[in-house]
Amino acid sequence: MTPRPRTAPSPTTIVLTVIAGTVMIPIDITIVAVAIARLSQETGASLPVIQWVATGYTLALATVIPAAAWAIGRFGARQVFITAIAVFTIGSGLVAASWNVESLIAFRVLQGLGGGFVMPAAMTLTLRSAPPAERGRLMALMGLPVLVGPVFGPVLGGWLLDTMSWRWMFLINLPLGLLGIILGLRNLPRLENGPSARLDVRGLLLLPPAMALLVLGTSFAEGTLVSAKVLLPIAAGIVLVALFVRHALRVEAPLLDVRLLERRLTGGSAALLVCFAGGYFGSMILVPLYWQVVRGESATTAGLLMAPAGIAAGIMIQISGRLIDRFPPLPVIGSGIVVSTLGFGALALQLSADAPMLALATTHAVATAGAGFVMLPTMTIATRYLEDSAIPAGSTMINVLNQVATALCTAGVSVLLAAALSSRLPGLGSDGIGALSSLAPAERAAVAPLAAEALQVAFWLPVTMMAISGVVAFLAFRRTPSARSVSVGSPRPVPAAVAD
Repeated sequence: MTPRPRTAPSPTTIVLTVIAGTVMIPIDITIVAVAIARLSQETGASLPVIQWVATGYTLALATVIPAAAWAIGRFGARQVFITAIAVFTIGSGLVAASWNVESLIAFRVLQGLGGGFVMPAAMTLTLRSAPPAERGRLMALMGLPVLVGPVFGPVLGGWLLDTMSWRWMFLINLPLGLLGIILGLRNLPRLENGPSARLDVRGLLLLPPAMALLVLGTSFAEGTLVSAKVLLPIAAGIVLVALFVRHALRVEAPLLDVRLLERRLTGGSAALLVCFAGGYFGSMILVPLYWQVVRGESATTAGLLMAPAGIAAGIMIQISGRLIDRFPPLPVIGSGIVVSTLGFGALALQLSADAPMLALATTHAVATAGAGFVMLPTMTIATRYLEDSAIPAGSTMINVLNQVATALCTAGVSVLLAAALSSRLPGLGSDGIGALSSLAPAERAAVAPLAAEALQVAFWLPVTMMAISGVVAFLAFRRTPSARSVSVGSPRPVPAAVAD
C-alpha cells in the first residue's frame, strides 16, 4: 500500500514550532540577570567577574548574529534553526554542570554562540511561510517570547533561586530545547535557498569584531562614558562598522546587505526600532531596580509586580499583529508609540519611595501594552515586501541593530543612574546600586527617596528615545498604505512605490 504523502505544515504550525524552540532564550537571559548576585555568592567570585556570565553571553550573541544571513543562505533556515537550538541546549546543560566560575563563563559563551543564530533563522522561517499580507499575524505570534520573556523571566528566576539550586535555571532549558528540536525536525519546511554565495571573509573580519567591541565597551560603562576602557572599544567598533559599510557597498554579496536600508520601509523601520527598542529595553532594567532597591522587594515579588505588564504586552501583540495586516502602519504603530511614551513618562513621574503599588503596576502595564503595538508590527513592515532571497539579510539586519541599540541605551541608562546616585548619595562611592542593595533595611528606607529620584532621572533617556521614534514613524510611514490594499490579485506583489 502506497503511503499517503505528508501535507505541508500550515504557517501557524510553523510559527508555533518556532515559538517552542525560541521561548527559552529570552527567559534564560532575564533569569540570569536576576541571579547575578546569587551566583557571586555561590561561586565566591567578585561581582565584576561574575558579571561576565551575562557579558560573555551577550558578546558571543552579538559576534555571531552578523553571520546568520550567510549561514541561512548556505545551509537553510531549518538546519540553522535546529542546530542553533541544539547548541544552546547543550550549552545550558554544560553551564548547569560547571565546576568553577571560569567554566561557567565559558559555557555561557557557548550558549550565546547558539542563541545568536536563532532569531534570524526563526524570522526567516516565519516570514517565508506566508504571503506579505498575512505576515503581521504570524510575526505577532512569533514575537510573544521576545516581549513577554523579560517580564516573566524574573518571576521564574526568583522562584528557582529561592526554592532550588541556581543550576536549575539552566537545567529547565534541557526539556524545552529537546522539545524544540523534535518539533523542528517534524514541522519545519526545507526552504529553497537558491545559489549559495561565497562567505564574505573580509566582512566577517570587520562586522562581528565591531559588534563585540561595541557591546564590550558599553558593558564597561559603569558610572561614566569618559574612560579609556569604554571609549576605546566603542571607537574601534564604530571605525570597523564604517569600514564594513564601505566594503559592503562595493561587493556583490556582502556578509550583510546594507543596501536593503536604502528601501524606505526597511530603512525607516530599522531607524524606528533603534530608537524605540533601545528605549524600551533600557527601561526594562530600571523597573526591577526600583522594586528591589527602592522598595526592598525580593526578586520573586518584583517579577510578580511586573507580570501584568507581560500579560498586557502579550494581548496587544496579538491584536496589533492582525491590525498591521489590515490597516496602514502609521495609525497602528504611531498609536503604540504615543501610549508607550506617555505611559513610561507617567511611570517615571510616579517613581517615589512610597508610590501606590497598584498605580505603578497599572501604569507600567499600559506603557508596555503600547510597546506591543510597536516592535513586532515594525519588524513586519521592515521585511514584508522583501524578496524571499533578501529575507535572511533583512531579519539579520533587524537583529543586529536591535542588539546595538539595546547595548548603547542600557549603557546610557546605567551612566545616568550612576551619576544621579553619586550626586544625591555621594557616600555610596562608585559602587552605586551594588552598595544600595547591600544596605540594611532601615538604612535603605532612609535613602529610598533619593534613590527613587535618581531612577527618575535615568528614566528620561528611554522616554526621549521613544518620543524620537514617533517622529521617525511619521516620516517613514505617512505615505504607506495597508498590506490588504496593496495585495490585490498577486500573492507576493512588491510595488516600487511601497517597498522602495
